[in-house]
Amino acid sequence: MSDMDLVRLYSGRILALAAAIPHLGRLPAPQGSARKRSPLCGSVLTADVVLKDGRVAEFAQEVRACALGQASAAIAGGAMIGRNLEELRAARDALAAMLKENGPVPPAPFDGYEVLLPARDYRNRHASILLALEAAVEAAEQAAGA
Repeated sequence: MSDMDLVRLYSGRILALAAAIPHLGRLPAPQGSARKRSPLCGSVLTADVVLKDGRVAEFAQEVRACALGQASAAIAGGAMIGRNLEELRAARDALAAMLKENGPVPPAPFDGYEVLLPARDYRNRHASILLALEAAVEAAEQAAGA
């Protein structure tokens, strides 16, 4: 990876997101919890959720990830409250398609992932970027008994 590639990938917007992750920490009594790890870089993210009427009412995340994984956690965390399981699955699948298949940016409220479009070219970063939504989906599935 050249210096210019690094500058392009780690833009100011990505670094700003990484520094402002919402819902950091753990919930005291989650209905569902999931820990995901990226084998390539070692990034780890744990998501806790509480559902009310099928929607995320409480959310927390413990993030130990690279700047791209942190930025992803910030985007996901900002959109998490009020989402149902189907919306979370759709966001996860849309993000995977955006990264791996040159698909469109996930729809609102997950459209903040547009900032990570440059990461498409760096397959070794995809797993870290997907951690936040993968963990949130698994935690919500546990909470819903799905």
